[in-house]
Amino acid sequence: MTRRLTVLFLAALLPLLAGAGQAGAAGYRYWSFWEQDGTAWTYATTGPSSARPADGDVHGFRFSVSEDSSDAAKPRGAADFDAICAKTPAREGEKRVALVIDFGTPADAPSGETPPDGRTACARVAEDATTADALASVAKPLRYDTNALLCAISGYPKKGCGEQLSAEKDPAAAEESKPADSGPSLGLIAGITLVALLATAAIWQTRRRAG
Repeated sequence: MTRRLTVLFLAALLPLLAGAGQAGAAGYRYWSFWEQDGTAWTYATTGPSSARPADGDVHGFRFSVSEDSSDAAKPRGAADFDAICAKTPAREGEKRVALVIDFGTPADAPSGETPPDGRTACARVAEDATTADALASVAKPLRYDTNALLCAISGYPKKGCGEQLSAEKDPAAAEESKPADSGPSLGLIAGITLVALLATAAIWQTRRRAG
């Protein structure tokens, strides 16, 4: 019985040890695009360069680190069209789009950068304008990559575009925190030592019973 329990324990422990040195879940640092549905934010199914809002729509942008759309952070702050566009009257042949721009938190900012305060803006653009057109009219400079991915709003961030990060979120900081010797961690060594001791105990128990 003792030997069986030991074997079962080792079988359960080894997968944990195998994953001990693996990095945490990866995330991406990027501008996410949102549309307001009533009073709730929904993750946009198209990019801002393809979306064509109607007069009275509210669209939002949030800079953050997330794994995918399911855990992406939503824009913060007031998102009421009447309040945002109160001082921008309607005009024939044009439409008004309320925009909420959330530059995120210091924790999600690239190394050496500080996120500006979030803001709202009312863009008055041509009737066939896209959300990207509306954003460009109130939040220049914008920066895109070669795949038309939105990289920066009002010049933030200064560099980078949708880069993948480790669980530490800042690759540079994670690299600096590594010890000079990048060998196995103490936790992993301790785990391996424990496995060896348990294996020795199992062999000793087997020989004892045989004797």
